[in-house]
Amino acid sequence: MVASARVLGLVAALALVGGGVSIAVAQSGLPNRVSGSETAPPWPVPAVADRPERAAEAGLTNVWGEDLAMHVHSHLSITVDGESVTVPGDIGHDADTRFAAPLHTHDTTGIVHVESPRRETLVLGQLFTEWDVHLDATSIGSLGADDGYTLTTFVGGSRYGGDPAGIRLGDFDDIALVLAPTGEAVTAPPAFDWPDDYR
Repeated sequence: MVASARVLGLVAALALVGGGVSIAVAQSGLPNRVSGSETAPPWPVPAVADRPERAAEAGLTNVWGEDLAMHVHSHLSITVDGESVTVPGDIGHDADTRFAAPLHTHDTTGIVHVESPRRETLVLGQLFTEWDVHLDATSIGSLGADDGYTLTTFVGGSRYGGDPAGIRLGDFDDIALVLAPTGEAVTAPPAFDWPDDYR
């Protein structure tokens, strides 16, 4: 996927009927805008009052209290110039106001929760839109090629060649975004050690 794919806002619904059973599958493409904070890390979680609007920008609504048709977890790590960047808790989530987008975080472990009342495909770019941090094929936030950095993406320890905003989030996926000075050799970080209560 090229960077211009960021402007796609595809939402397709496919109804599969077989053996008298109807299964609705909603598939979300890249959000309308994968953009936000033009600053260097750390990138804070948006204010509570802004979280519903950020979720809406990502094509997501509040599903707090709804019965779940899917509940999967991915892990995201970000490294900039050799330093780990914290993925904040409560992106797309706030317990006090009973707000939860289908895609959110609870804590700073980097675990991303996909909790939806329907089976759907959600992508990494939607999380970054909720976070209000720019993401495309060459940059995170304001950092990228213009600053002498190259973005390398790994999924499950293997290099991912497309726009990371389009990575579909699956159960136990391990996604690593590594920004390093251009020309510097980059390897995948160690695999995430999932806590026992997620196994």
